[in-house]
Amino acid sequence: MTHMAPVILEQAPLLSVRPPETVSMRTRDGLRLDADVYRPDAVGPWPVLLLRLACGRRTAMTSHYAHPRWYAARGYVVVVQDVRGRGTSEGRFRPFEAEREDGADAVAWAASLPGSNGTVGMYGSGYAGMAQLLALAERPAALRAVVPALAGWDVFTDWATEGGAFRLADAMGWALHCAAESARRLEDGAAYRALLEATRVLPLDDEIPSRPRVLRDYARHCHYDDWLTTPGPGGSWDDLSPRRALSGGAGDVAVLHIGGWYDPRLTGTLEAHEALSGDGGTVRLLVGPWDRHGAVAPAGTLLGTGGPAPYDVPSFDALQLGWFERFLKGEMNGAERGGPIRLFDVLEHRWRDLPALPPPAHPLHLSSDGLAKRRGGGSLRDGAPEEEFLDVLVHDPRNPVPTVGGHAVPDAGPRDRAAVDARPDVAVYDTAPLTAPLTLSGPAVLEVWVEADAPSFDISAVLSAVLPDGRVLPLTQGHARVEPGGEQRPLPVALRALCATLPTGSALRLSLAGSCFPAYPINPGTGAEPGETRLVDAQPITLLIHGGGARPSRLLLPGGG
Repeated sequence: MTHMAPVILEQAPLLSVRPPETVSMRTRDGLRLDADVYRPDAVGPWPVLLLRLACGRRTAMTSHYAHPRWYAARGYVVVVQDVRGRGTSEGRFRPFEAEREDGADAVAWAASLPGSNGTVGMYGSGYAGMAQLLALAERPAALRAVVPALAGWDVFTDWATEGGAFRLADAMGWALHCAAESARRLEDGAAYRALLEATRVLPLDDEIPSRPRVLRDYARHCHYDDWLTTPGPGGSWDDLSPRRALSGGAGDVAVLHIGGWYDPRLTGTLEAHEALSGDGGTVRLLVGPWDRHGAVAPAGTLLGTGGPAPYDVPSFDALQLGWFERFLKGEMNGAERGGPIRLFDVLEHRWRDLPALPPPAHPLHLSSDGLAKRRGGGSLRDGAPEEEFLDVLVHDPRNPVPTVGGHAVPDAGPRDRAAVDARPDVAVYDTAPLTAPLTLSGPAVLEVWVEADAPSFDISAVLSAVLPDGRVLPLTQGHARVEPGGEQRPLPVALRALCATLPTGSALRLSLAGSCFPAYPINPGTGAEPGETRLVDAQPITLLIHGGGARPSRLLLPGGG
């Protein structure tokens, strides 16, 4: 096992910081972009940190990071910029469309600011993370280091859809925020009030749940209709995505990817790391117990029953400051040494270092007495059962299986899903209690023989740890939407990567269901598009899960780390 060396930061005397100054630049097509600049009140020059935001520069993304003054006091010029069409910057905001060119222009401009030494680093989470990757694709000469956090890699598969299903709650929530900001900029008070209220309680019980009236009425203010109706992958989606823009690699720029086990875009973070690691540059990946907001899962919700257990999870600020000190200031702090991947084990509360993620290769076969929807009826075992079995699930759209825990919005995190697994529309397959600890690090894949009495159906798969104290904590999950004529036998369902050591006496559990609402729209069974499906249109769907004999459904697990 390789080990990523710790970064040791010596505390230099903090500098005084000047009051922020609002300055502007012009993009190559002539639009004005506004930024707040924070400078040390001392003799420079200094490296520049650039944060480009779609959520408004005045917030400075303090939901995830220290205030820019914190960085300026440590010897950086910090530039917080409104992207095109946000805050007070000119133009129309169309997600990701202009970030490649605008980002490169912003890097060159920031490098030329008074007090700059000509070198630039970028940081930011979510959209701001994607903006870094898109700017990197233009290879701006002054850019030396980036730290994209919770960012993703492909807009279609990491932001709009998962497993062929629309990311309903996630995409709707973000679209409502975007639309509210657009309405505010235009001083459309009625639209702003309606949209802001919808961000607080998603309008999921509308006549058309995937296209509620508030977004139909104010469609002019955001991208939601385009995302809901544009087919993919490929096509116009590729034009927005770092995946294609960075096909040539990252060059000499040092890249630190930060991912979260409970962030919807983790798979894209892992794919970005793998893609950018192939050209010989300095690329590192760290995945911790963070959700999409950068919040750390409370220790008491993980392993242990004696209250919150202390564990070492550095802040985004500590992680990226070490990176910038090394690659913007030349400090020999060890940030570039050690293994390329560091993962937080969510059950042991420790960091594990890996040279690469092992592939899913160890099979566990599904077995059942035909009653996997009750405890003890279904099991996971090493060998395939010789006799075939059949489990039958009925998905009722009036009472869909809810989203609970894992990475799926709106209830992401290590939530106890024992009550959900007790529902009659969830099939459960458990291993025997473990006689020794089991470490799993990497992605998993389910290969399930399934059919339905409808042209279209969904399969939601959740892999959990059944702990000795009775809690059922999700470790990873996957979702697949089968469209008319798209059946595969067996159906592959990709489960996201995980890192967990199950203790002696615990068990692994695979849970299967026909919905995961509101993370994904309820499948009406007809093959109709989500934006055209009314609440009244959805019909019950009967799912037949086969295993054993000639139809061996199985789960492929990764190795340890």
